[in-house]
Amino acid sequence: QRRSRAHRMRVLYLMLLPGIALAFVFKYLPIYGVLMAFTDYHYVKGILGSPWNDFAYFKLFFQDPFFGRVLRNTVIIRVYQLVFAFGAPVVFALLLNEIRNTAFKKTIQTVSYLPHFVSWVVLGLLVRQLFNPTYGVMPWLFGLFGAEPVYLLTHAPTFRLLLIVTGIWQGVGWGSIIYLAALSSIDTGLYENAAMDGANRLQQAVHVTIPGLVPVMVILFILSLGRLLEVGFDQIFNLYNEVVYEKADIIDTYVYRRGILGTQYGYTAAVGLFKNVAGIVLLIGSNLVIRRFSEYGIW
Repeated sequence: QRRSRAHRMRVLYLMLLPGIALAFVFKYLPIYGVLMAFTDYHYVKGILGSPWNDFAYFKLFFQDPFFGRVLRNTVIIRVYQLVFAFGAPVVFALLLNEIRNTAFKKTIQTVSYLPHFVSWVVLGLLVRQLFNPTYGVMPWLFGLFGAEPVYLLTHAPTFRLLLIVTGIWQGVGWGSIIYLAALSSIDTGLYENAAMDGANRLQQAVHVTIPGLVPVMVILFILSLGRLLEVGFDQIFNLYNEVVYEKADIIDTYVYRRGILGTQYGYTAAVGLFKNVAGIVLLIGSNLVIRRFSEYGIW
């Protein structure tokens, strides 16, 4: 029976092969390089030929004066993303679900998806032009309301706000796809029963739609907690500058400067391993806590 089922699904298994190959090449093979974190790596000797360093890079990272800053900024920005950006795709999906004009709905979806497919190199350039103090649109709007123009890209107190807003703009449409799929799986009979009981559209959304989205929301929230130390290198790298390092320098940008620019590969391998291990611990821990108080979870 298992063989016949596998035979019927052979086309689906073949479709999985490219994804498995990509994951193996870009996710599993590079694990070998993690050994650089535990050795005094030298490119002539190679990874296995380099002497072990007794966790020297990990000790150096925890004693680094910038450790506290990059860890604090990473956690704060990620928490802001969870608080303000996590629910944005849910709200957007709920609003799209209420649109009855099919053509208008598809147009809104297409427009909202577009930023996801644009590189942050391009989006960063666009944001810089919008907020340019000389000829940007945003300073001009500030002037219309009598406010003093502020170049947010060099204004440390508001730079994190800019990251959250631009992040929502770039990802809200794409993030809503999962919730729209979940909405389509909700039994329409539940809405009919609610309407017969006198529930209006808002009450139907509160008592039928949102409970139907809770399992998906919980799973995505757990996965987001597992990426607590992964904020989004592309966005910050293309928007930040030395003026806002105090508020925007994160673990990934720190690794870029020390590893790529400073060629300290072993040191930055240790930092990356620390981040990944912390993510695994957070993922498992958050799943266990949520499973303890609810029936939902990843496993």
